[in-house]
Order: sequence, then C-alpha cells, then structure tokens
Amino acid sequence: MIRPSASSTPLSSTASAIARGLSPSSSKPALQHKPEPGATAPLAVYIHWPFCRSKCPYCDFNSHVREAIDEARWTRALLDDLERQSELARNHEVVSVFFGGGTPSLMPPDAVAALIERVKTIWPIARALEITLEANPNSAEAARFAAFAKAGVNRLSIGVQALDPAALQFLGRRHDREEAIAAIALARDIFPRTSFDLIYARPGQTVPAWEDELAEALTLAGTHLSLYQLTIESGTAFGNRAQRGEVLTPDEDTAAALFEVTQQRLAAAGLPAYEISNHARPGFECRHNLAYWRYEDYLGIGPGAHGRVTRDGNKLATQQRRNPEAWLAAIEATGSAIEEAVPIARDTAIEEMLMMGLRLTEGVSRTRLEAFAERRVEDLFGTSLLRLIEGGFVTLDDERLAATAAGRQRLNAVLASLLA
Repeated sequence: MIRPSASSTPLSSTASAIARGLSPSSSKPALQHKPEPGATAPLAVYIHWPFCRSKCPYCDFNSHVREAIDEARWTRALLDDLERQSELARNHEVVSVFFGGGTPSLMPPDAVAALIERVKTIWPIARALEITLEANPNSAEAARFAAFAKAGVNRLSIGVQALDPAALQFLGRRHDREEAIAAIALARDIFPRTSFDLIYARPGQTVPAWEDELAEALTLAGTHLSLYQLTIESGTAFGNRAQRGEVLTPDEDTAAALFEVTQQRLAAAGLPAYEISNHARPGFECRHNLAYWRYEDYLGIGPGAHGRVTRDGNKLATQQRRNPEAWLAAIEATGSAIEEAVPIARDTAIEEMLMMGLRLTEGVSRTRLEAFAERRVEDLFGTSLLRLIEGGFVTLDDERLAATAAGRQRLNAVLASLLA
C-alpha cells in the first residue's frame, strides 16, 4: 500500500462511501444524462495492482501480500478486463490513466506499457493525457523509474508518508528518510510531473514539528503535494490497537491546528489547496483525481476497483470482486469480474456529486448540479443551505456551490446538514 485511504482527511466518510459502490434506491428514478449530440465525454481509467510487499498498519485499501505472483497471467487478465469494460464507455476520450494499488511500482514495466498501449488503441486520447503511477521510494523500486517513464508514465506519485525516521517506523514503512529524499530527486529528473504524500496528525505530533517537516517537504517538492491526516480505520492494525484503548491520533484542537497550518504554509509557498488534502501550483492539479471529484466518468480495472460511467443516458455504478484470486478466476472464466453494474438513482447521484465536489476549493458547478436535480439549488436544500451560508461554511453564486475553508475542515457536518 502506497498512500493512505482517500478518506484519510478531516473528511472521513466521503471516499469510503463511494468506494463501497452505492446501489440505487429502488423508489427513485435512475439519473438520465444526455450529452450534446456528437459530444465526446472525458474518461479516466484506473488500473489496480493489488499486491504489496507488506501491509501498512493504517491501510484499509484492497492490498494483499503474496509470496509469488504470476505476472504474465495478471497482465493478460488486466488487459482482458480493460477490453471488456471498454464496451461500457465507447463514446469517450481518455484524459487520464492511473495505476494504483497496492503497490503498482512492483508491476513489470512491460505490463504498464502494454496497458497504456491498449488504452490508446481503444479510445481517442486527450492531447494532454496524464498517466500516473504510484511508487514506493525504496531503492529497489526507484531503480525502475526510468523504465516506467519509457513505458509511457508521465506523472509519478511517491508514497513517502513522512520525513521523520521515527514516524516512518511508526507508519510501518519499508524505506528510510534518505531513500525517500533520493527517490524524490530521481523522480523529478525523470518525470515531467511528480508528487509525494505525507501523513500528519500522528500521535504526539506538535504544530512546530509539523511546520519543520512541511518546510523540508517544500524544498523537495515540485508542483504537487498530497498531505493526509491520519485516520484510524476498522480492520487495520491501527484499528485493532485503537480498539484496545491506544490513542493514535491527536485531540481535535491539535488536529485542527495542524490542518490550518498546512493550508497556510502551502498557500504561502505557491501550492494552494485545490482539494482538502491536495495542493498544487495552478495548472498542475492531478487530472485523474479531478475526474472523481468533478463526478466525471471513470472505469475501474482490476480487483476491487469501482467505476462510474454514463451509458445510454444512465449513470452506472460498477464494482469488481475484491479478492485477487476470485477476481482472476472470474476474468479467466468469463472475461468479467464485475459483481454489480446498476443505474444510479437521482438522489444518490446528487449525494455523490456533493460528497466529492465539495472537497474541491472550486466546489460544484451550479448548472450541472441543477441539471442533475432538475431543481434550483435553493429549492433543493432550503433552509439548511441558508444556515450554512450565514455560518460561513458554504458560498453560492450564479456559477458554483462551494465549501469555504472552514466548511471543508468540517465537511462531514456540512454534508450531513445539506443531505438531511
């Protein structure tokens, strides 16, 4: 596992609800979305490599440790899955490909190249196609960086997670501080775009110590940083420790102070937050993740991957089998391991659009939200919206509904109020 859960932010439930694959309410009509005649919708393609060398104690992603992996067999299966699922999204242009996991830097570079080439043969490709691969910074995997660039990867996201040696040990990382610094420098020499992750709000962490770590991170960073607050998920090693009474996160006031200083320091350095946990120089935002947050179409390839794709006017939710061996067997037997492909009810689509879009500094397009809802925003949310505006938690104008900085810090409560 390279990065923390997408829910490892002050917002703890947003992405986890999406990741479970939401079923439509049988009492609500399915969402109808009619593109302009001749229009080509943007499409993001996520490819999941589920294997890791070890399981990080905070990780609740679909990642697994295996002694041996038949890489050729897995490559064939991923290619077959990609080909079969492409039937769901023919009238699209691919804007991004994202190799996640698990630890995709353990993939054979030839497999990465084959998957990229297959994407390019199936769909039209955006001129500025973004191809991201997540990587661990240990020396063995860093030695593959050049091969991944040759395969077609043009953006590397490195799971550093901490620059403090004690924190790296606490987080169960296999690399050390020196390897992380070297990997960042190497990646910046090889790839046109890079990012790395850090986890904060660790036990005992103080604001001054985090400020020092942030200052060093900014000397190493290029154009993008992902900074996640540690959250404790059930079923993880940290979750088990917390159940036994161990305190693994700071109190709420300290966590809030850490979040606020993160926003301030990154903005001052020219990398403002464009999403709760993601910071970039303008123009260097992660296009793939923007597809999720803007509620665009995306396909999920591989074990446990989920998708949202518009087909025949309906927004479909797809969910694949999670267990790697069960997924592989299904692909080889039938060509598909999708467990669920269902139209999304209108109310569910509105909830998902808000849950994802209000994470963004830009917020949600008013025009698009009202087209989904077939109602004015003011009528959709009524007095709850007025109270949030008066409280300084959201803003609404002719173009966008957006959470303020204070609202994004308390987004669970904002969403609960809007969706009550």
